[in-house]
Amino acid sequence: MLLLQPWKEFFPTDENGKTLFDTVDLCRTWEALEKCKDAGLTKSIGVSNFNHQQLERILNKPGLKYKPVCNQVPKSEALEATKYAIEVGFRHIDSAYLYQNEEQVGQAIRSKIADGTVKREDIFYTSKLWATFLRPELVRPALEKSLKNLQLDYVDLYIIHFPVALKPGDELLPRDENGKIIMDTVDFCHTWEALEKCKDAGLTKSIGVSNFNHQQLERILNKPGLKYKPVCNQVECHPYFNQSKLLDFCKSNDIVLVAYAALGSQRLKGWVNLNHPILLEDPVLHAIAKKHKQTSAVIALRYQLQRGVVVLAKS
Repeated sequence: MLLLQPWKEFFPTDENGKTLFDTVDLCRTWEALEKCKDAGLTKSIGVSNFNHQQLERILNKPGLKYKPVCNQVPKSEALEATKYAIEVGFRHIDSAYLYQNEEQVGQAIRSKIADGTVKREDIFYTSKLWATFLRPELVRPALEKSLKNLQLDYVDLYIIHFPVALKPGDELLPRDENGKIIMDTVDFCHTWEALEKCKDAGLTKSIGVSNFNHQQLERILNKPGLKYKPVCNQVECHPYFNQSKLLDFCKSNDIVLVAYAALGSQRLKGWVNLNHPILLEDPVLHAIAKKHKQTSAVIALRYQLQRGVVVLAKS
C-alpha cells in the first residue's frame, strides 16, 4: 500500500524540495468567489491569513461587489499578543464580539492571572455589543456569550459598538441577495436600558457607547428614567480628525472620549480618501518628534493624552 504524506498533495515541490509557486492576482480570485456567492453556493465569502496590504488590495479593487466578511488568522496570534501585552505593562485591553477573538484574549488574561503577573482587578477589559444584538432581549445573552468565551465573571466596560442595528442572526454583516446590508429597526434607548440591567446584574462594571455623535449621545442623556449615563464614547480620533466639538461635549457631560485609529485612519477605500496624506508622514509631527527625540507615533499619542483623551493602541 502506498501512503502519501498529506501535505505533499497541497504543497507541490520541485526536484530539490522547494515549493512551487504560481502567479495569480488574488483580486481575480476574489471575483470568482463573488460569483460563487451570487450562484448561491456560499452565504458569505472572506479571506484567511491576509495582511493589511493584501486586504487593502481587495477593498480598493475597482468594481468590488462584496467585501470580505472576515480575515481568519491563527487563533494563537491573539493569545500570544495579549500575553505579551500584559507582560510589558498593558492593562487596558479592548476587544469585541465582532473581532471573534475573545476566547483567546480571555485565555491570555487568565494565564497571566494564574502565573501571578496580574490580578483580575489589575486588568480593565472592554467588550462591545455588536449591531445584530441591539434588540433589548438580545443584549444580556450577547454579553453572557462574550463572558462565556472569555471565561470571566464580568467585563469592566461594555459598550454599544455602533448606534445602528443590523438584522439579528448568525451573520455578523447580514446581506440580501443583492449584497446590501440588512438593517433592523431598534431604538437604541431601549438597548441602553438593557445595558443598565446588565450593570445592575454585575455582568459589567460600567457601560458606554462607541461611534455615537453629539445628537445620539443627547438622546440617551435626555432619556426619561435614565439610570446610568454612558461613561465613555469610543470614536475615531487623531490629529487629522480631532473631534474637538465632540470632545468638548463629552467633557461637559463627564463622558470620557476614547480614541481608536489614534495613529491615523485605516487606509481603506470607502473609509478614507486614499489621496489624503498619511498621518505618520506629516511634516509637523516629524518636526516635533525630531525636537523631542521621539517617533511621530509617540507624538500623536501624547497629543491625545494632553487633551484628556484615552488612547487605544491597536496591535
